[in-house]
Amino acid sequence: MSQQTMTEKIFSEHAGREVKAGEIVRVDIDMIIGNDITTPISIRAFEESGAKSLANPDAFALVMDHYIPAKDIASANQAKISREFAYKHDLKYFFDEKDMGIEHALLPEKGLVLPGDVIIGADSHTCTHGALGAFSTGMGSTDLAFAMITGDNWFKVPETIKVELMGKPAEHIYGKDIILELIRQIGVDGALYKAIEFTGDAIQHLGMADRFSIANMVIEAG
Repeated sequence: MSQQTMTEKIFSEHAGREVKAGEIVRVDIDMIIGNDITTPISIRAFEESGAKSLANPDAFALVMDHYIPAKDIASANQAKISREFAYKHDLKYFFDEKDMGIEHALLPEKGLVLPGDVIIGADSHTCTHGALGAFSTGMGSTDLAFAMITGDNWFKVPETIKVELMGKPAEHIYGKDIILELIRQIGVDGALYKAIEFTGDAIQHLGMADRFSIANMVIEAG
């Protein structure tokens, strides 16, 4: 096997063959993350397709984290669509009022994201789960519906930017400071359709809160 980036290794594992940047590949999905603001669109596309069941119900987590408690009738209807779908399909990982939180904090706390996983969600900050060594990305609601139906999805294997963090961060320097400085340097479009992989001895000095902050905000670079 040729030398690969972490992203290429994860995609290779999930595609069943060695892949490299620039290839169009179809990969298995470990976890689909839905929420009550974008998933109703996915649900409509799912039902309009004629699909009767999820390809892998245990690989779909639906979190009520935007419109609960509902602020108006429209948001209440969004929640209603999500709940009805969860009940109809007897979702194991459905997080409602009594067991909910921000989706990108809740799933890691529940142990539903693991290193090497492929995670998708119809939310731009799905990339947060990269803090745990997963390939994690946001996509459109109809793309999410495709994965709900098939259990996999199409990707163009992204090129990777390697960021090497060296030394021990000075006092009061946190993950948020690091990612903001990176975005300042490469620009808000500096990583368009690219993966960013962080390495270097500074990583050992960063707690998980800092790593989550960095991974959460990489989307702001493209």
